[in-house]
Amino acid sequence: MQIHLHRQMNAAILFIISIPLIEIYLIIKVGAVIGAINTIFLIFFTAITGVYLARLAGLNAIRSGFNQLIRNEIPIYEIISGAALAFAALLLIIPGFLTDLIGFLLILPTTRKFFISTISSKLKKKVNNNEDIIEGSIDEIKKDRNDKDG
Repeated sequence: MQIHLHRQMNAAILFIISIPLIEIYLIIKVGAVIGAINTIFLIFFTAITGVYLARLAGLNAIRSGFNQLIRNEIPIYEIISGAALAFAALLLIIPGFLTDLIGFLLILPTTRKFFISTISSKLKKKVNNNEDIIEGSIDEIKKDRNDKDG
């Protein structure tokens, strides 16, 4: 377990370091092609447009969730979808083209559904493979007050 946790920490550190490096590289490359001012404008434009689209999609998710609540259903997908849309808006606010791409993909309903189903299936496999869980039931035994054995 210690080795597995160590590998996850190394992957997280590598991810945290590599994303900004990729973003800087892409900004420099795009800036060389379209110019610095246009690149800055494009970064602001994608942030504003992405947050607007995330807001619209979020309002649709809230509306759908309320409709499910009215039908006495639990809006689990809408809750997860809303969290994904909030994460997409965060990615769109962060300057860079890679995070913008991922953010826009999360805003689109088809790709968001694909991401959510992929992640949830991996989490289900982890939960099902957990060997620390022992299933059982508890039966309550009531002793009679007149019982002399106990």
